[in-house]
Amino acid sequence: MEATRQKYGRVILHVDCNSFFASCEIARDPSLKDRAVVVAGDPKERKGVVLAANYIAKQRFGIYTTMPLWEAKKRCPHLVILKPDFHLYRDISEKVFQFLKTFTPVLEPASIDEGYLDITDCYSGGSPLGIAEQIQKGLLKTLHIPVSIGIAPNKFLAKMASDMKKPLGITVLRKRDVPKILWPLPVQQMHGVGEKTAKKLNDIGIFTIGELAKAEKVILQNLLGVNGVRLKERANGVDPRPVDPEEGRKWKYIGNSTTLSRNVTEERVLLEVLRALAQSVSQRMKQKRVVSSTIQIMIRYSNFQTITRSKTWENPVQEAEEIFQRAVYLLKRHWNGNPIRLLGITAVDVFDKKEAVKQLDLFHFEEDAKKEALWNTIERLQQKFGDGIIQKGVELFRRQKR
Repeated sequence: MEATRQKYGRVILHVDCNSFFASCEIARDPSLKDRAVVVAGDPKERKGVVLAANYIAKQRFGIYTTMPLWEAKKRCPHLVILKPDFHLYRDISEKVFQFLKTFTPVLEPASIDEGYLDITDCYSGGSPLGIAEQIQKGLLKTLHIPVSIGIAPNKFLAKMASDMKKPLGITVLRKRDVPKILWPLPVQQMHGVGEKTAKKLNDIGIFTIGELAKAEKVILQNLLGVNGVRLKERANGVDPRPVDPEEGRKWKYIGNSTTLSRNVTEERVLLEVLRALAQSVSQRMKQKRVVSSTIQIMIRYSNFQTITRSKTWENPVQEAEEIFQRAVYLLKRHWNGNPIRLLGITAVDVFDKKEAVKQLDLFHFEEDAKKEALWNTIERLQQKFGDGIIQKGVELFRRQKR
């Protein structure tokens, strides 16, 4: 054991499922393997938009997230369009992580479709590359889920490595390779650097990861605070963070955002994107068994102006529909009508569902009891008859008006 540790040092894997939602659908129906597949908010209606696409749809036909369905079908007349099934995605995600745990208990889920493994002390299965190959082949064989894997001495480098070859890639990124491989890249391609941070760095003449690595610590600290120092360390290949199986329980925020492929002003498109984001946030909250009373949205306009707005409600939530409704409330009050390029939803200050304390007056008690029964009934009906069996009265009213 000590000999293998000395031979390889610390070894971290980042496992990232490729086009996860679309891959789950193909896993359920293997006949779709060689076809262009998209997951869309409402496949039966012309006004629907693409929420996810497999690599065939992306690479062969140029289909992208938020593309109107009519345009996607125009580009690919034989396109397979599927409605999202978040029960399926959550179930497969759980099976992916159960499989990964057979290699090491030192596993940290980062989201529904990616996670870190510390395999430093797990070489009974072979070399790091051999273990990565076993994971990749095993997930493909047992769950039919393709993954890309980064192998590195720390979490940051492993994450950067897993993004380099998709789909079904395995990339080794050593610290000594950082100057040659990472430093020439634009700083915005660095994990942890968003558009806002990239602009600040560009404004002081830092355009590449290498320039960030060589920048004066005091300048970065003045510009970005402690995050500036942290980014400089990572640009030099340094990241001391451990892989922590308990990290998910420590999270104070659970959020998702998506950069739209075009500037969007149509409210219906924005609402479909918000609904998908709410589903994703809800899934992760359920995985971690947490709730939140505060929902925050992020809006980035086409001119890169970014705003975040939040509101705290009396009762905590976890269900996607409730998160969605709160996000819609915020969007309608704070969107100025200008074109939007990015939307995000974050559940702020999440806490364990078991620790949730409400003001249980008679109204709230009865309301919660009814909702709990309602959610359970809806789930049973959807499992038996499909997602479309349940529609809210307001949706029926809108259809009747049309």
